[in-house]
Parts: sequence; structure tokens; C-alpha cells
Amino acid sequence: MTEMFRPGKTIGIIGGGQLGQMLTFSAKKAGFRVIILDPNPDCSAGQAADDQIVAEYADRQAIEKLAKKADVLTYEFENVDLKALEAVQTEVSIPQGTQLLSITKNRLREKTFLRDNGLQVAPFAAVKSQADLTAALAKIGFPAVLKTCEGGYDGKAQIVLQSQADQAAASDLLAYGECILEGWVDFSHECSVMVGRNLAGKISLFPVSENIHHHQILHESIVPARITLAAQQAAQEMAEKIATAINLCGILGVEFFLGKDGQLYVNELAPRPHNSGHYSIEACDFSQFDVHNRAICNWPLPKIHLLKSVVMVNVLGQHVAGVEQLIARKPQWQFHDYGKGEIRQDRKMGHITILTDDIKATLTEIQATKIWD
Repeated sequence: MTEMFRPGKTIGIIGGGQLGQMLTFSAKKAGFRVIILDPNPDCSAGQAADDQIVAEYADRQAIEKLAKKADVLTYEFENVDLKALEAVQTEVSIPQGTQLLSITKNRLREKTFLRDNGLQVAPFAAVKSQADLTAALAKIGFPAVLKTCEGGYDGKAQIVLQSQADQAAASDLLAYGECILEGWVDFSHECSVMVGRNLAGKISLFPVSENIHHHQILHESIVPARITLAAQQAAQEMAEKIATAINLCGILGVEFFLGKDGQLYVNELAPRPHNSGHYSIEACDFSQFDVHNRAICNWPLPKIHLLKSVVMVNVLGQHVAGVEQLIARKPQWQFHDYGKGEIRQDRKMGHITILTDDIKATLTEIQATKIWD
């Protein structure tokens, strides 16, 4: 039987952004100490944690130091040095292991894993050269999306190819390294499911979130998703199947396209808390951060209940000034500020959670502020 980590133990988190910050808030509530590894001495998570090692993520000595100070180790993003984690497995518990990261940090391995486990995905092909791209496009057709296999988020490191004329524009991505070409899914909705699993194989499933993107960055999450109950159930079942197949420990975000053909296609996996799960802090009896910490500390996992319908809206750099004016006008809105020092265009600075009895009216209320136009 794997040890259950009790309050008073220390959770080490690689990464000090807002996900690390919210993991820290949850951990502190449960009585854990938290230490962060991040190069920014004033990072979001470091502001909330007990201690911080100020160092680059790839600094092997810093990761060794973190492992010595922590009882259990986790991370808030995919691009973690796998070899560094493997090197400290004898020093600290890493319940998530390294297989999960190995699969999800590489889009080609991820899509192959999903396909091999019977999950429906868009057609895809590995691409290393213009010749590979020509062959893949002949098979998959237009439109298609070319993405780097590693790195990239919020629509970065990818390009949509609408016709043969766009192929030359792919040169920069191909110069970056191996890529993956994915067929275009003609979708009606984008949605996601957060799923948690502990080492005993027990699972917590969150409700399906409907996700609205602006310029490839998440704008709003709406729960319950405005899709059929059958589609919601199918998405949750697929998320549970993935969690079991990948031997998940912790939280996993599963992103879907709901095609206009009524079929669900798995788009991406996130081996960590996910922006579309932030609504759970106020709208569920346990948040995605609670479930992640419980899973890695080998606590029993709860059945998740949605307490009220909810809309979560992201606050990017260009929205900050307008949102600050809303604080005095919207007493029922929950305002989250990540404490980031530099305000930049499209940088995630915070989010707002709005519990509601009328989703349509709340969406209209958000739009009426004209902040997100």
C-alpha cells in the first residue's frame, strides 16, 4: 500500500504560474507545506507558497534540491525535463511518474496513444519535411492544421493550411523540428472534461465544460455545457477511459471537438489542472486543484457535484483595466487575480467566475460590459 501523505508534509511544484498558485491555495487549505521551483522570484505561486527555489526549470541541481525538500513532487506544465525527474525518483515521491509526461508533451505520441486505445481523433500524420507535408496533405486534405510536436500553447506553434498556397508558410514550423499534420474537424462545440485518478485507480469526474475561444485563447467556459446529455456522458466516459489507459495519477484535462456529425473527437490532453476547469473552485464541492492534490497524496477521491451553473471568463492583459472597474459594479462576481507583475496583451492575468441561474442572461451581461469585445 502506497503511503498516504498527511497534513504537514511538503508538496514540491515545478512551475510558479497561476496553476501552481491555485494548487498552492488548495494544498494550504488541507494543511500541506508547499515549495515552488521557478526562475521568477515574484511568481504567482511563490507569492502563496511557503518557500521557493529561484532557478530555471531545466536546472538539474535545483530540481535535486527541490526533491530533497519535498515529500511529493508535481508540476504545473508539460515541458518538464523528463530525465531530471527520473534522476530524483529515489529522492522524492513522483506519483504521476514520467510516462504521462512523455506521452502528453509530444503531440504525435499523444495522438498515437489515443488512436491505439480506440479513441476517435482527427486523421494525422508525422511531418519532418516539405516532402512529408506534401504527402500528408495528399492523404488528409485541406483544410488541415500543422503543429510542432512539442512546445506551443494557446494556438502558438501551429498554422492552419487552407489550400496549397499556404504550404510555403509552413517552413518556419518545419525548421523548428518534427511536426504533426492534423485534419480539420468541422465542429459545432469545443468542450473539455477534467478527470482525476489516484494510485488506487479511484476516479473523480467533473462535469463537461463548453469552451469558447477568442483568437485561439480560451475566453469563456460554460457549465453545464450546452450539448446533449448523451454527448456529455460520452465525453465523461472517454475521459475515464483515457485516465485508466494512461495510468493517471493526478488531474487530467481532456479537450474535445463535438463534430457537426455528432461525433466526439479527442483534441488534446493536459496532464495538469486546466484553464477550463477553474470554474470548479466555486461551482463544485471539490475543485480540480483539490482533486489533484488528493490524488498525488494518495487520499481517497470524492464524487464531484456541480453546485450551480457557472460561467468562467478569462482576464487577459488588455482586459485588466476594464475588469478593475467592474469590481465595484458586480458584487456577485468572483474575481481572481494571479498577481503577475507585467501586464501584456493576451497574457492570462486572472479570471472571473459567475454562478448563475440563467446562463444566457449571464453571457449577455458579460457581453454588455464591452470589455471582451
